[in-house]
Amino acid sequence: MKKGFLRYLVPGFVFQSVVIGGGYGTGAEITAYFAKKGMAGGLLAMLVTLVVWSVICAITFAFAQTFRTFDYRSMMVRLLGRFSMLYELCYIAMMLMVLGVINATAGRMVESLTGLHASTGVLFLSVCIVLLVTAGTQAVEKALSLWSWVLHAVYALFLLLVFCQFGGNICGELAKVEIAPGWFSSGMQYAFYNLGIVPALLYTVQEAQSQREAVLCGALAGVIGVLPALLLLLAMGCDLSAVVAAQLPIAVIFEHLNMDWMYWLFEIVLFGTLIETGTGFIKALDDRVEVALCHSFGSCPLWMRALVAIAAVTVGISVSNFGLSALIAKGYGTICWGFFTVYVLPLLTIGSYELYKHKNPQPLQRSFRVAP
Repeated sequence: MKKGFLRYLVPGFVFQSVVIGGGYGTGAEITAYFAKKGMAGGLLAMLVTLVVWSVICAITFAFAQTFRTFDYRSMMVRLLGRFSMLYELCYIAMMLMVLGVINATAGRMVESLTGLHASTGVLFLSVCIVLLVTAGTQAVEKALSLWSWVLHAVYALFLLLVFCQFGGNICGELAKVEIAPGWFSSGMQYAFYNLGIVPALLYTVQEAQSQREAVLCGALAGVIGVLPALLLLLAMGCDLSAVVAAQLPIAVIFEHLNMDWMYWLFEIVLFGTLIETGTGFIKALDDRVEVALCHSFGSCPLWMRALVAIAAVTVGISVSNFGLSALIAKGYGTICWGFFTVYVLPLLTIGSYELYKHKNPQPLQRSFRVAP
């Protein structure tokens, strides 16, 4: 069992690791959903995202702890019954699109930084994901948690360097108290844009001893998930108007900062988050297959983890090679509405009612934990 307060933090670290993905590599997501609302408006929108994430994560983790459903399939069967397949269809579609995006991002990053062919970055990313998923639950939790500490350290250093040079600009943007219309809806959109992954992270709360612990894990997950976005938004205050107008917002900050070593460090850390994102999505699919085989045959062979991971990354590479950027851009919005319909709404209604009825539930007679 994880010691002390660590077990409350690990779900948040894993959630943050999977949410970040490649979106922070350019800063485009932070610009689109937050920075365009002004610095004060962006902070308010981010607060909305934090609250939504914390509430949904808290209810989801409490549901998993109460009914011992530590993979997304088991949870959705309990929540949706025969309609549980609807969530799985949305999840697999999202996973394939995300894998396509992170493969394409990894290829571009390696090519721009080293001059090597983009396929080198894709291959390295895929090998790391397969090895990490195959290593098992404990290895995934440790790796994603450790990298989250590294990520926070680098982001904090990044903000410190920016603030030392452009602290006056950042304070000036905050002093404007600029709040553009639509900040609330923007915060909600960004929150729902990333919520579909939460049921895929239930293995992180297997050691929660009570509903209260699970709720605390969920509340902290929202805070931990937002923190890197907050640091990046503040750094954008060095020249907010130029950042908002740029196609590559992060490039504007580094042009002002003029520190090549920091740019390399930043990109290396972000490459690690691509590995984390791919691992998080495939790990959940791997758990789903493992639990299904355990229910049907009583056990799951160890080589199945590697087989599922290899198959998933192979399909992900194929998606990135097809150049489906337009389809991906449209598909994200559609699938997010799908997750809202088949996950968020049932959770807030049926799930909350089930939790209310089972305040002191007895353990299920037969349940399968995700293997360590």
